[in-house]
Amino acid sequence: MNYFIKQLLTVTILFFVLTAWPSECRAQEKKAILTLEAAIQEGIKNNTLISEAIENERAAVENEKSARASLFPSLSASYGYTRMKDVPFVVLGPAKVDVGKKDSISWDVTLTQPLFTGFALTTRRKIAAMGVDIQEIEKEQAVLDVAKQVKIAYFRILLARRATEVAEEEVKQLEGHANDAEQFYAQGIIPYNDLLKSQVALAQACQDKVRADSDLIVNISGLNTLIRRDIIENTNIEEIPPFQPSHYEISSLFEEAVQKRPELRLLNETLKQADLGVRLAKSSYYPRIYLNGRYEQTGDNMGATNNDFANDHNSSVTLQATWPFFESGKKHAEVRKATHQRAALKEKIQGVTDSILLEVRDAFQKLKVAETNIHTAREALVQAKENFRITNLQYKEGVTTSTEVLDAMTFLTQAEVNLYKALYGYRIAGAQLKRAVGKM
Repeated sequence: MNYFIKQLLTVTILFFVLTAWPSECRAQEKKAILTLEAAIQEGIKNNTLISEAIENERAAVENEKSARASLFPSLSASYGYTRMKDVPFVVLGPAKVDVGKKDSISWDVTLTQPLFTGFALTTRRKIAAMGVDIQEIEKEQAVLDVAKQVKIAYFRILLARRATEVAEEEVKQLEGHANDAEQFYAQGIIPYNDLLKSQVALAQACQDKVRADSDLIVNISGLNTLIRRDIIENTNIEEIPPFQPSHYEISSLFEEAVQKRPELRLLNETLKQADLGVRLAKSSYYPRIYLNGRYEQTGDNMGATNNDFANDHNSSVTLQATWPFFESGKKHAEVRKATHQRAALKEKIQGVTDSILLEVRDAFQKLKVAETNIHTAREALVQAKENFRITNLQYKEGVTTSTEVLDAMTFLTQAEVNLYKALYGYRIAGAQLKRAVGKM
């Protein structure tokens, strides 16, 4: 019976393993292909720059709560014990009358409500609230930066992958050419130095292939670092759709950048904070008015409930106003300081605006150059393929040299590389242009 149960359990376990395994394999296979959109989302989710911005935003929220709490009453308590060397007394004629004991214990509870602070508390709260908005904009800026970095890293992997394909194809073609050269040399058709040229070119192509493979590994590691994957993981990415030209108007891009760039929005919010900073500095011109409520106990025991010389408890309400009139020009200096900081910030906004417009112009021109290069590179590739085909046929017919074949092959390889550089360069320029105007 026990044997039968063991066999049944074994069959059941095998059944579940065999049925679950294909689905697990499919899940892993599906996960192995990383799309551009998935890479961007993974980068936004895991990148340390985003995490830092989120934590700063949370800190700003807590700072706003702290500034808001300053508007409400505050409650404090104190407890004290005093030991005197002599018993306190007063002299009434020839007699000394004790008015207390050597040991004195007191405690109190005080409630303080600010009534008027020259608008300082409300201004600080508004500044703190704007701080939350500023941190939100900084988080948006971090998202845009990470998205651009992930896109560029993604496109560089695709370019490096194409480079390895071109290098591998070059090795195959040179292997075929070297074989032809060996046969021609054996037949006495070509001299020995032509054979050596073919072999040297093949060795160089093999080295180029190794370098291309290494560049691909480094670019994959770069993307892994951005999206917080294991740096040595062999991340496999999906090829992007074929090239489709985009049409932009530079004037529209300028307007969009001025409206959407988080750097400008952040500086404009900071300018509003600077306006409030001037108001906060001017709040020192006004008096501070507080309402204090206090309850106290004084006695000679731990609870301060026993007092043989006076009442052991009392309460009071105090309206307190403080107004410093003269501080050696400190108030005026603080106001002038805040005013100059605001003026400096306005100049900075203008400078950043000019830099952003230049960045948009630069990215736009790179996009146009890459688009033009794509068409030129395609035509050059067609011509290079035909040139190599003709030269290779001539070599096999013995009417040209190995040098001409190697030159034609070099032109073909370079034309293929140039086309891929133009194609992915266009994508990289597009990513830079979108970041320049403040778009994902």
